[in-house]
Amino acid sequence: MPPRLVLASQSPARLATLRSAGIDPEVVVSGVDESVIVSDDPVVVATELARMKARAVTHRLKDDDAIVIGCDSVLAFDGEVLGKPEDAATATARWRAMRGQAGVLHTGHCVRIGEREVSDDAATTVHFADIDDAEIEAYVATGEPLQVAGAFTIDGLGGAFVERIEGDHHNVVGLSLPLVRSMLAGLGVRWTDFWATRSA
Repeated sequence: MPPRLVLASQSPARLATLRSAGIDPEVVVSGVDESVIVSDDPVVVATELARMKARAVTHRLKDDDAIVIGCDSVLAFDGEVLGKPEDAATATARWRAMRGQAGVLHTGHCVRIGEREVSDDAATTVHFADIDDAEIEAYVATGEPLQVAGAFTIDGLGGAFVERIEGDHHNVVGLSLPLVRSMLAGLGVRWTDFWATRSA
């Protein structure tokens, strides 16, 4: 039997990323209050939130053999740390500032097995297209920017507004596959062991 793997996130994009890589985890939403972490350092915010999520789910499971992955993403742009916009007006203002510019998407990762824990941050530079006001309004009206850190996706409707990236594409989606593989290895777990869950 493959190890029990639990994703401490309600993000459908993170789940889809793992599934596309041949891994089908359980999903347990952490329910942590993300507002308690306040910092001007995006690495601190993303990593601490990932730790909080992984720890909360680990303690709820009461299974010392379960492998729990927690993730959280924020966008560092123009000296600010941006999570999900609180409303359409905020998303619109962000896009007017971001268009034609670049930001750094940080995703904090935490992997826990019982009380053993490793955490790290992955950073990817995102270059945004110089879109016009009508495109911004149409995109915000879809509601998608309100659901994601930085008010954009690369794997959804927002993909056409991302001109290029520097770094791991999966990290922009919300989970860096190469980083998680490395973190699991540090805990003595092989990435390929999870492929046993796939049908032959």
